[in-house]
Amino acid sequence: METEVLYRKIIHIDMDAFYASVEQLDNPDLRGKPLAVGGSEIRGVVSAASYEARKYGVRSAMSGVQAKRNCPDLIFVRPRFDRYKEISKHIRKIFHEYTDLVEPLSLDEAYLDVTQNKKGNPSATLIAQEIRKRIFDELGLTASAGISVNKFVAKIASDYNKPNGQKTVNPEEVEDFLEKLDIKKFYGVGKVTAEKMYQLGIFTGKDLKSKSREYLEEHFSKSGLHYYNIVRGIHNSAVKPNRIAKSVAAEHTFNENLTSEIFMEEKLQRIAEELERRLKKYTISGKTITLKIKYSDFTQQTRSKTLPYFISDKGLLFETAKELLYQEKMKESVRLLGISLNNLNTEVKKTVVVQLKFEF
Repeated sequence: METEVLYRKIIHIDMDAFYASVEQLDNPDLRGKPLAVGGSEIRGVVSAASYEARKYGVRSAMSGVQAKRNCPDLIFVRPRFDRYKEISKHIRKIFHEYTDLVEPLSLDEAYLDVTQNKKGNPSATLIAQEIRKRIFDELGLTASAGISVNKFVAKIASDYNKPNGQKTVNPEEVEDFLEKLDIKKFYGVGKVTAEKMYQLGIFTGKDLKSKSREYLEEHFSKSGLHYYNIVRGIHNSAVKPNRIAKSVAAEHTFNENLTSEIFMEEKLQRIAEELERRLKKYTISGKTITLKIKYSDFTQQTRSKTLPYFISDKGLLFETAKELLYQEKMKESVRLLGISLNNLNTEVKKTVVVQLKFEF
């Protein structure tokens, strides 16, 4: 007698160029034009780029100077996070009409487990189509979706037919789908890991699958087992509606680069105050303070210190960040400073009510 294997039905919904699309929605004059949210032609970093701008190689995390160089007609607009949050709230309300198993990753993307759903619809593909249609009908924005048996494959699939498309990877198609994939398309494989894999002759999922577990653990230590499993479609992480934050941060990019530690101290004090406000809002504290420094040449450095007790007080946050600031001499002028807190008390709590994503 054969045992029936029950697969989960997971959808990953990802809004298309969300911040930029909201700006174009609210201002018809911006539609069809290359647009960058955040940054400027002389300063700052692009938070999001419209599809018109992406054709010129403009992308998020690019400096405004480089973006303008790539696309001379690029229009810069300031981000309006309150508006993005308002629309995100509406989108999540739609999600919850189908399932309560919704795990937001940010304002513009989320996982949904629709194995059992409120509509009694057995087809995750049709549910994804319906949700995308509703988002467009109610908000005038497009979304893309990936549908599969786990979060990992669904996330990759959502990128497959962007913008305004979706892709379903059925259970029997998962391994073949992953084998054909370029290794850098694997969610969680960053630039550094991809380079290392290339050097080892691993260019596709098929190449990765040919390596033994021992080989991958030898070259990638603890991550080796993860890579061994994911290329076989094994990823059992559940959709977590009450996702616990692992760290809370606040940071600030300055209008002009800072060269004096005295001015940096002043900025750190304000960042510590902002971080305290966020921590207090959710009754969170932590033990490990990390100072993030981004230099004028865009290189980045982090310095951390772990205390024997939990803190959330701005005074202690500032004093520790200040100590880390003077730990070694600055190698360049500084364009960004940030303070983050991890090793949080949420890790020992039974429940946490909200996933945190912060903008500064």
